[in-house]
Amino acid sequence: MGRHLLLREDSLVFIDQGVKINARLYQEQVLKSVLVPWALTHYGKKHWSLQQDWAPAHKAKTTMALCQRLFPDPWSMDIWPSSSPDLNPMDFSVWSILESKACATRHTTVESLKRTLQEAWDEITVEQVAAIVDHFPKRLKACISAKGGHFELEL
Repeated sequence: MGRHLLLREDSLVFIDQGVKINARLYQEQVLKSVLVPWALTHYGKKHWSLQQDWAPAHKAKTTMALCQRLFPDPWSMDIWPSSSPDLNPMDFSVWSILESKACATRHTTVESLKRTLQEAWDEITVEQVAAIVDHFPKRLKACISAKGGHFELEL
């Protein structure tokens, strides 16, 4: 699989409270404005894969068409099942790191929470990301062995 899994960028993308993330907003404010420039800077012409969860904005036909045009290898729903947070490195590992740091303190404002999340994001090391990526095939094998059922596997 290699280390071509997008887990890190310069900053988190925050969407204002109350804003519904529809396909158009996701395409403009996340994919085109953030991911495309980041990918060009970090990968250039190298091959890499885009893995998304299958939130409605991600699986919209217009989003999938845009991803096919903009990215070298966007994973389709045939490759990546929906509702699989135990297999998604962002959900399983990275969000757990962010959550543990963000929830260690009570936040009285949204800005305080955003600052803490960004600080936690910035503290994630290249070594942590490498370990998460290297652990990914083990999680896939454990899921296959459990025939898609419950499994326990420590990172």
